[in-house]
Amino acid sequence: SPSPSSSSSSWQIPQEGAESSRHQLLFEAFVSAGRVDNITTVMGLHPQYLSSFWKTQSLLLRMDGPLPYHKRHYIAIMAAARHQCSYLVGLHVGEFLQVGGNPAWLQGLHCAPPKLRNLNEINKLLAHRPWLITKEHIEALLKTGENSWSLAELVQALVLLTHYHSLASFVFGCGINPEDDRDGGHGCQSPSPHSDSSPASDDSMGGSGGRDAVREVEVLLERMKLLRESQPEEEGVTQEEMATRFELEKTESLLVAPSDLAEQSLQSSVLCFVEDPEFGYKDFTRRGEQAPPTFRAQ
Repeated sequence: SPSPSSSSSSWQIPQEGAESSRHQLLFEAFVSAGRVDNITTVMGLHPQYLSSFWKTQSLLLRMDGPLPYHKRHYIAIMAAARHQCSYLVGLHVGEFLQVGGNPAWLQGLHCAPPKLRNLNEINKLLAHRPWLITKEHIEALLKTGENSWSLAELVQALVLLTHYHSLASFVFGCGINPEDDRDGGHGCQSPSPHSDSSPASDDSMGGSGGRDAVREVEVLLERMKLLRESQPEEEGVTQEEMATRFELEKTESLLVAPSDLAEQSLQSSVLCFVEDPEFGYKDFTRRGEQAPPTFRAQ
């Protein structure tokens, strides 16, 4: 790293102790996971915060607790999907598989056990309208039955949900994207129920770029074909006019096709873990003139 004397901007000069601490934390991350993900890289700019975050993550995901490890990661997937955070969904799809989770569950929430599916209602309320949660929601989950939750399990599940709702906001706020070298179980899409390929290779976010480009070209060629067929008897069209039309179709294709493809990708990889995707934030219900005003950032 550059010495203080070699930097012209004082705000870029990390304190020597903080920089050493940051390097140590990043080294530990690499030794532990074999890589340094982008969340760690960003948080590493604030070593004390990263250290506290790691301790929290370790307690929630890796230490002893009432929930099996694979269910912890599946709950993280459910929470991140509620905010449509494909980065965290992909990250925990990989972790879920690494700890022995059933790949069939990754086809969507409908393939998960009923006990996990029962968290859907409180997951969406915690994510978007937590003030609507009542004791009845908790009682319904704790009610004695085949798919009931113990109090200890439910507490851990609720902490996981709220933790990953918040972390999704951090990911979006910092503009964190998937790692360029992310492979294998750390792909950002769940395995397709209609594909025989592994989730490691074919459905990762990194591999989708090439497929998207091919589909854009196909859309462009189809537009050109339709343009020619719609004017079969037209004569006297110059090469310059044809080139202008080609550029117009090309521009329209690049403007429209990627968003459509992104929407399809989101539908398949994230929203499969979400029920009632239209449910979202809504302002507090007014309760008379004394109701406190609410703050919304738009």
